[in-house]
Amino acid sequence: MPKILFANNDFPDIDLERQLFAAAGLELTLAQCKSEQAVIDAAHDCEAILLQFAPITERVVAALPRLGLVSRIGAGFDTIDTEACSRHGVWVGNSPDYGVGEVATHALGLALAAIRHIVSYDRDVHAGRWHYLSAGPIRRASEMTLGIVGLGRIGKRMAHVSRNVFRRVSACDPYIIDGDFPAYVERATLQEIFESSDVVSLHVPLTAETRGMIDATLLQAMKPGGYLVNTARGAVLNIQDAMSALVAGRLAGLALDVLPEEPLPKDSPLLSDPRVILTPHAAFYSVQAERELRRKAAQNIVTWFATGRPDYVVSPGSRRP
Repeated sequence: MPKILFANNDFPDIDLERQLFAAAGLELTLAQCKSEQAVIDAAHDCEAILLQFAPITERVVAALPRLGLVSRIGAGFDTIDTEACSRHGVWVGNSPDYGVGEVATHALGLALAAIRHIVSYDRDVHAGRWHYLSAGPIRRASEMTLGIVGLGRIGKRMAHVSRNVFRRVSACDPYIIDGDFPAYVERATLQEIFESSDVVSLHVPLTAETRGMIDATLLQAMKPGGYLVNTARGAVLNIQDAMSALVAGRLAGLALDVLPEEPLPKDSPLLSDPRVILTPHAAFYSVQAERELRRKAAQNIVTWFATGRPDYVVSPGSRRP
């Protein structure tokens, strides 16, 4: 019976994956791999790997000649060396479209919570302060401009759900042609987004190009009193530069669902600044989205065993079951 390694997960149970693989005649092996060697040791006799965050590197794929496919539970694949996988003929798959609405509405929720001082009001009420001015002045969202960095599936949904909230919506995405920009979204450069927006929401994948892309230079160009929302990947934003902009008053607030280091260290200055809103990498989540996410990633493996190709291809391979 062909073997699958479930390299790591943080789900309460894996009944969904067990049932899907059992029905396909595939044996599932469980591990919680945090290192290259742990993956190599656990996957030595496996033909496919299902993972959340385990590292799939050149060393890993070189050490696993039977490996034909790695499938990521998620849209991003920054823990997978896709070039190394391609060189060794290993397919890479993912779940690219499982929680588009969830992430977009979470991003809008974070933006509005920051603008409307929702968290500060809640904190004040619990502390016995009851006054509409307790959290400071609030600007009207319908007079603000929302800037979106990255106009893929989630960025477009963010624009759609936000278009009636903000006065203007603009976006930057050099990989999207003009004809794929919605009529209600103005095209702008990255620099123009930060210069003209009151709220900037990040929706780009983590790549060599985007790692640390949002830095002091861009933040310095932002209007004083602006807000920054990140539901993309933590490493897209230089968090030290963002905190410096917050301390300097360039930013009025940060709303972050993703961070360069997760969970957040207990001594992080983000935890002590009341202008920072944090959620625990939860933007993707609804009961329905989680099931869809997991099912699609696992189905990639079932389909590869049946046809030699996963349903959702990040990078093609040449190895077959």
